[in-house]
Amino acid sequence: MRRKLGILISGRGSNMQALVEGSRSADWPYSVALVASDKPEAAGLAWAAEQGITTFAQSPKGMAKADYEAAMDTALRNAGVEAIALAGYMRLLSDDFVARWRGRIVNIHPSLLPLYKGLDTHARAIEAGDSHGGCSVHVVTEELDGGEVLGQARVPILPGDTSDALAERVLAEEHKLYPRIVAQWLSR
Repeated sequence: MRRKLGILISGRGSNMQALVEGSRSADWPYSVALVASDKPEAAGLAWAAEQGITTFAQSPKGMAKADYEAAMDTALRNAGVEAIALAGYMRLLSDDFVARWRGRIVNIHPSLLPLYKGLDTHARAIEAGDSHGGCSVHVVTEELDGGEVLGQARVPILPGDTSDALAERVLAEEHKLYPRIVAQWLSR
């Protein structure tokens, strides 16, 4: 029985594309029921629509956060979504939204959590002199980047690395890690 996954994006959706590609395997435990975005112009929405995936876009501008999230929640539930994967979704979810979907939202974060929660993770890892950066898939809770870590990929920080160069190598690992960890998570 394949579980219905909703994916939230804010941009090009490269991790969303990796999740969709992973779901195309017949023995995969999920199918993508909806791709939703807070940015109606997000490039990932056009790609998802080209793949025949239902999309939803709602700009939060001029809306109360609760109203915006209610619209998103309705779209997810109308699509039959059972679990949510954040894939470059750049808005913080309210505690109420997280509580409604408790234990059913995952995120991919570009650091080796619990290190470097929030933004500018690659620059912070380089500045700290770390030997590795990486990415983590974690369950979303009310604490920013604070939920259970389900899987990680380590990426060496090379001499003279820039945050952009490291980000590019980490993103390649994200595309491999995220679909595999989401499949394991939905199989439990």
